[in-house]
Amino acid sequence: MRILAILVSTLTLAATLWAGFRGAGPLPPLGAFLDPIRGAWSTVSTTEHPMASTDAIPGLTGQVDVRYDVRGVPHIFATNEGDLMRALGYVVARDRLFQLEVQVRAGAGTLTELVGRVAMPADSETRHLGLPRSAERTLASLADDAPGKRFAIAYAAGVNAYLDGLTADRVPVEYKLLGRRPMRWEPVFAMHLANRMAYTLSYSADERSRLAAEGLVGRAAAEGVFPVASPIQEPIQPNGTGAPRYDFRTLPAPGTPDSQVAALLPLLPAPTPDADAAIPRLFASNNWAVAPSRSRSGHALLAGDPHLELTLPSIWFETHLVIPGQQDVYGVTIPGSPGVVIGFTRDLAWSLTNTGADVVDFYRETVDDDGKPARYLLDGAWREIELREELYHGKAGEVLRVDTVRFTHRGPLHRGGGEWVSMRWTAYEPSDLAAGFRGASRQVTAGAFLDTLAAYMHVPAQNVIVADRQGNIAIRSTGHFPIRPGDGGGVAIRDGSRSDSDWQGFWPVSAYPQAMNPPQGFLASANQQPIDPALNPRFLGTDKDFEAWRALQINRLLRGNAQVTLDDMRAYQTSPGSVRAEAFAPYFLAAVAAKQSMATTSPALAAADAILRRWDREYSAVNGSSALFERAMRELTRRTWDELVPEGKTERVATPTTHVLLALLADSANAWWNDVHTAGVVETRNDILVASLEAGYDSLVAQLGPPRPDRWSWGRVGAVNVRHLLGLAGFSRRGLAVNGGPGTLNPSGPSGFGSSWRMVVELGDRVRALGTYPGGQSGNPASARYDDRLQFWTRGDLELLYFPPALDSVVPAQVRAALTLRPR
Repeated sequence: MRILAILVSTLTLAATLWAGFRGAGPLPPLGAFLDPIRGAWSTVSTTEHPMASTDAIPGLTGQVDVRYDVRGVPHIFATNEGDLMRALGYVVARDRLFQLEVQVRAGAGTLTELVGRVAMPADSETRHLGLPRSAERTLASLADDAPGKRFAIAYAAGVNAYLDGLTADRVPVEYKLLGRRPMRWEPVFAMHLANRMAYTLSYSADERSRLAAEGLVGRAAAEGVFPVASPIQEPIQPNGTGAPRYDFRTLPAPGTPDSQVAALLPLLPAPTPDADAAIPRLFASNNWAVAPSRSRSGHALLAGDPHLELTLPSIWFETHLVIPGQQDVYGVTIPGSPGVVIGFTRDLAWSLTNTGADVVDFYRETVDDDGKPARYLLDGAWREIELREELYHGKAGEVLRVDTVRFTHRGPLHRGGGEWVSMRWTAYEPSDLAAGFRGASRQVTAGAFLDTLAAYMHVPAQNVIVADRQGNIAIRSTGHFPIRPGDGGGVAIRDGSRSDSDWQGFWPVSAYPQAMNPPQGFLASANQQPIDPALNPRFLGTDKDFEAWRALQINRLLRGNAQVTLDDMRAYQTSPGSVRAEAFAPYFLAAVAAKQSMATTSPALAAADAILRRWDREYSAVNGSSALFERAMRELTRRTWDELVPEGKTERVATPTTHVLLALLADSANAWWNDVHTAGVVETRNDILVASLEAGYDSLVAQLGPPRPDRWSWGRVGAVNVRHLLGLAGFSRRGLAVNGGPGTLNPSGPSGFGSSWRMVVELGDRVRALGTYPGGQSGNPASARYDDRLQFWTRGDLELLYFPPALDSVVPAQVRAALTLRPR
């Protein structure tokens, strides 16, 4: 069946080509693809690793032994770091070769060389953001003995050693579909991958969306619906209140458009087309830790589940790295990254969530030539602009386009509205994140782990949570947070002709949001505002950068359980409960009740009301009410923020958070409720709520038919899709029914984003860990290891993670395959 899926997918590739960017492209001739020796048929014969195999890697100083356990996890035993990284590069390439190339090309802006001109928009954005230049400068800035450089060189050697012995039958099927061969690996590729993650997790168009809103409704209204501080406070750093706080204020009414502000919009880069789509991206993540005083076992507990794009193969690759007496770390790595990113040792465990800090600023520059500037003005003196020629090559090596990208000391320049604007971003600051994780994973206490990592982790800023066997739990929002002139916010275009407009450094570590062993006995982060602005008003980001609902839920669960178990930690990760639904559903019901008391309502509204009244506010897969609530919320958002849609357009320039929407619900007659499209009528809150619920019901009936549990079940309407890197249907897994939805701890859904790795750890005398991710270790769609973990992930189950301390302690029954790597 798997080979049939491969062939079917081949015939539909022209319509579905998709590699983390948008587009479609032509197929090569199918003759080579159907070759029984070198084509797709050979993929079936190479789905599993041999029981025993040997290879040689240039530069190895000693033998490296690899044991693949029954879950396909490579346990790598080496005698030094260089050999360990060479072996890691080799084993990752062995299972994820095509993924390695796609991810790195996305970060380098060279996807056109793999798939052709269809990738030009994605490559152009990457290069005009200056990411390839940044990667090259980072590598050049590292000393020869810096871990980041040593590991990148060794990892590249390992990948290339695998390529040297790669036979035609083991070339991944995607290359055969595209008519391409794998590229050679270079050390700088590790930096390209790091920059790609920085783009995903720290680059935003907040300045543009905020200005666009201000241009439509005026400054006061824009500041009201896009506040700096979240109106719902359940911060990462506990504020000592033991409960959430709702700082709701009356929102200023929409004002008159401001043409002067609107004129500034062309100065800023336009957001990507799907930045405000109907199905939003969900870069949500959770982590939490429980102190021994609140765990049944008396040991510290830790849970982590970063939410990223769900792909096959998965963004993560599970591994265990051992150097006797020096290193013993288990966890997940991103293919192409030399080290474990999230995991545990025999002394501690850690996980990450995204901080959401605003780390991008823009500057209006004064240049010597508006057409082709060569210099820019700074403090009354002209400075040279750096010119960088960018060549885009096609699949056959032909030049498709040539661009010139300009740079000031801040970063890349772009032209908009007849002016030149430069950009500053923490991604342009050289760092050695590999050294950070390497050093941190060798510590034995939570505090030492955080202090070591803080010296190296600059971007993307992460909420790092850690627990150790001594019973400590700690968290710190770690990264470079800019100190802006006057300590002002980041939503402004600054004067680039003055150096005093520049960042004045970065926050000291002592100012980072953080906590260790709090009296409440637990810590949690779920992308909420890291620190209560009442305690520290320093600008970190805006409400649009943060989300409170999952933080409210996990804090509620942890406050209500003084005897937490490891299985509780697992169950919480897919808890279907929703504080968001509990907050909004009563408003819908009250609005319907008010209307029914005054007039006869339609059968549709009565039916919707009945469905919502019997809902338990949980997103279980079999629930038939969640879908109605989500449709009503979508309608409520659309009808409430109609003032943010420019005349003649259909899409909002920006959407306030549901935190702000809830605050608005407390003001039944606010001018925001009025529908600007209805002349002679002034709508109130209840009018909009009733109309939204009825419209949501009607849309579901039109799509799915009259309400029935099987038709309207959340498992069907909110089903999860895990897409192959090229979007090929036969290689993807679609329509997965799961517990969880928007605002829950498992916010997976049709967006294609969700929990990418789930892990829970108990730090007892012997560390016990469970984990899984939505996919499998192999990148070969014909392999049983391609998607074997999806069954656990979908059910919310985790697998016991095998963690042998040494090669001679590996249990034979746990070994699926053995690999021996020797010096060449």
